[in-house]
Amino acid sequence: MADLEAIKEKVQKGDAPGTKELIKQALDAGDDAKTLFYDGLIAGMKIVIDKFKRNEAYIPEVLIAARANDAGMELIQPELEKMDYKAKAKLLLGTVKGDLHDIGKNLVGMSFRGQGFDVVDLGVDQAEDVFVEAAKEHSPDVIGLSALLTTTMPQMKIIIAALKDAGVEVPVIIGGAPVTQDYAEEIGAAGYAPDAATAVEQASKLLGL
Repeated sequence: MADLEAIKEKVQKGDAPGTKELIKQALDAGDDAKTLFYDGLIAGMKIVIDKFKRNEAYIPEVLIAARANDAGMELIQPELEKMDYKAKAKLLLGTVKGDLHDIGKNLVGMSFRGQGFDVVDLGVDQAEDVFVEAAKEHSPDVIGLSALLTTTMPQMKIIIAALKDAGVEVPVIIGGAPVTQDYAEEIGAAGYAPDAATAVEQASKLLGL
């Protein structure tokens, strides 16, 4: 039986080689991939994200934990695909047109992956037509928009309007340093998240998860 506590510890420490080795040993021993995924990798990432939310962990620590998580997922993903595994939900994520900031967006993506979501990351500097086409292609359950500049915040309103005009009825959560709850309500966003952990909570609440 896999030492799930050890796997969680390796993820928290950001030990990618150690995480991968423990996952390999567990899979070779015939342990259940879903258990390793949920009770090992995801549980470890949740601890890190919760610490980040409480200001007990910082961005570099979250990044290296995510790297360790990804190392384990390289081995687990093929096994999950053989099973009836289904992600909690799917997030379509991107930074809006004119904005090249990606650290906040990347943290959000990592947080969602660490909680069992599929994530489609469009990257930075993406216009409304990209979001509309991606929404039609990937059928996400929720969409996340990031903006780190006051000058690019209006793009969020444009994207939400374009999605509505295209008949894409998917809740949109927005976030970024200059963004506020009032602005979210003003432009018709379904939610606002001041940080990555809250974004996952908002999405889960909106989707009833």
